[in-house]
Amino acid sequence: MALTLADANRVAQQALSKAQELNIKISVAVCDEGGRLMAFSRMDGAIWAGVYGSQGKAVVSAAFGRPSGEMAERADSPIMRGVTAAEGGHMIPSQGAVPIIRNGVVDGACGVGGGTAQQDEDCARAGVAAIA
Repeated sequence: MALTLADANRVAQQALSKAQELNIKISVAVCDEGGRLMAFSRMDGAIWAGVYGSQGKAVVSAAFGRPSGEMAERADSPIMRGVTAAEGGHMIPSQGAVPIIRNGVVDGACGVGGGTAQQDEDCARAGVAAIA
């Protein structure tokens, strides 16, 4: 089942709620299975770099169907460099995004930037749980 705008907005909203609970300011990006942005929010006071970080982490998570942090140790591999270059350099293999997998199919991903790596991932996981 393809990710809908309503789904993407629910994911983003739940990630923002988790950030409020953790008392952090984040940017959250939700992309479809092809890594294209569907929903985005940046909290008041969130760092500007989180805009790019959240999207880049979501793209790598959707592309490989796993949490972006799992791709960190492969960041300098020929395959990762090649896929990143072919995709336009928008992938960030760093902790903070998780895929949206339903019925065994990657429907997209949620990426977060602005907190610690673990806080970002916790917010992303909370967001994805909203539609699991």
